[in-house]
Amino acid sequence: MINYFKYHEFDSPLQQGSGQLMDKGFLYALNQARHIAGIPFEITSGFRIEADIERLEKQGYKVSKNSSHLKGLAADIACESGSDRLKIVSALIEAGFTRIGIANTFIHCDTDSDKPNSIWTY
Repeated sequence: MINYFKYHEFDSPLQQGSGQLMDKGFLYALNQARHIAGIPFEITSGFRIEADIERLEKQGYKVSKNSSHLKGLAADIACESGSDRLKIVSALIEAGFTRIGIANTFIHCDTDSDKPNSIWTY
């Protein structure tokens, strides 16, 4: 059961309804992490289409051509404070996430089994 999120929160800004393409196992795990953290998760990026990669690159972002977002296996969660960062990362780990990226303003998480387990910074 996914009770903390709505599919539209994961939509690509370039394709309405694309949040429906998110992997259901990923969403279940993210829902569990949200429950454990006890704080809201604001999704800043969910499902991406190829045009999103081009758009983000034009904005100056370094984006993987093999992004797990393209598979519906990743999301970025807004995060600005150290205390929320600790709650979110701890909850993601407890929920079973083994791929986590930490930036100044967001936390990336994915369940892409085609990639090695890792925690990294941006």
